Amino acid sequence: MRTFRRRLTALAALATALVAVAPPAAANAGDHPGRPAGYHRVGYFTQWGIYGRAFPVKKLDTSGAASRLTHVNYAFGNVSEDGRCYVDGGPGEGDAWADYQRPVPADESVDGVADTWGEPLNGNFGQLAKLKAAHPGLQVLISLGGWSWSTYFSNAARTDSSRKAFVASCIDLYLKGNLPVLDGGSGGPGAADGVFDGIDLDWEWPNWPGDSDNVIRPEDRENFTKLLAEFRRQLDAYGRKARKHYALTAFLPANPAAMDAGYEGREIFRYLDFATVQGYDFHGAWDAVTNQQSALRVPAGAPDSPDFSAEVAIDGWIARGAPRGKLVLGIPYYGRGWTGVTGGGNGLFQPAAGPAPATFEAGYEDYRRLKTLTGEGFTVHRDLRGGHAWLFDGTTFWTYDDPAVVLQKTWYIRRTGLAGAMMWSLDGDDDNATLTRTIAVGLGTP
Repeated sequence: MRTFRRRLTALAALATALVAVAPPAAANAGDHPGRPAGYHRVGYFTQWGIYGRAFPVKKLDTSGAASRLTHVNYAFGNVSEDGRCYVDGGPGEGDAWADYQRPVPADESVDGVADTWGEPLNGNFGQLAKLKAAHPGLQVLISLGGWSWSTYFSNAARTDSSRKAFVASCIDLYLKGNLPVLDGGSGGPGAADGVFDGIDLDWEWPNWPGDSDNVIRPEDRENFTKLLAEFRRQLDAYGRKARKHYALTAFLPANPAAMDAGYEGREIFRYLDFATVQGYDFHGAWDAVTNQQSALRVPAGAPDSPDFSAEVAIDGWIARGAPRGKLVLGIPYYGRGWTGVTGGGNGLFQPAAGPAPATFEAGYEDYRRLKTLTGEGFTVHRDLRGGHAWLFDGTTFWTYDDPAVVLQKTWYIRRTGLAGAMMWSLDGDDDNATLTRTIAVGLGTP
């Protein structure tokens, strides 16, 4: 055990040093001798990150993240009650201003050129187009749904006609780029043509509880497969005209019960290029005791049995027929926290009073902030066998992934023959893209 501990500590230190000095990867650095197509490195870019987190698309370029990613998933696109892709501009919901109306100033622009009010493609969409021009190997996917916008997926997937109409609307809006015209003139036919290279389905969850207002039906399970088949059919038909392959991916749950309730196992992978698997939110301040939110393996002494872990999630999908080469492990760029922790020790598996105070949401904090807490009285603790870390100051507890944990996960990805890593979300990393660089180093693409 001591030898294992010393080896991991030394390699983690080495990885930290490597990510600090590694040169930007070439556009095709994803090619890897052991995997002809390379490891997928999929990062979610959040529409709202440009505000409080001050994370414009440009930071993907200046931090070095973009040159180490294969895919950027834009979060999120909405689904209407009548089952269509649409741009939601409702207060507290969508933000068409951020998507493609906002004139991005020169200091936030990928190419240093400011937008002009009323151009067809401003905002994040315009900047993603510029990012792709600077990184020709990078693909951008529109991610549909998410926790808050999975409300009406069931309606969209319910019948053959609804599936056809839904898929056609998504292709029209995002791949053909026919955006609604907004005040001032942004949008219009073909305005976003070429920005998106495919579609990611983030339905949380078919035939399983998600957000409180979600429509859920028992037939969601088979309808999800049928929806994927319709997406694949229409994407291929459109791709033949455009002489391009459009990717189809999906975000899948870690909970084995949700896997069985909502998915037809092996069948769904007939249509997917790959799937990203939830590797986080296993525990949080909704629990009465502190715990891990993203451990690689279930820790010894865990109070829940059975419990969740990244390994449990991956093994669950493999047992249900998923090919290893199409599974991408999700890695969090944030932590979950509790305060009012009692019981002493290192704080793990101890009673807590509630969620820890945080910058944007109680009980949820970005890695870039958590990494600074060691200078504020917190101590880092590790479970090397379980593959997780936490911070504790005697009262407040944070479970999170630091570079050492991320490095362990990349070894796991390589050893078990998985397809790569996914990150939620890129705006949680620091300005040097330390976690993204660690993933690149760990997967052999510095």
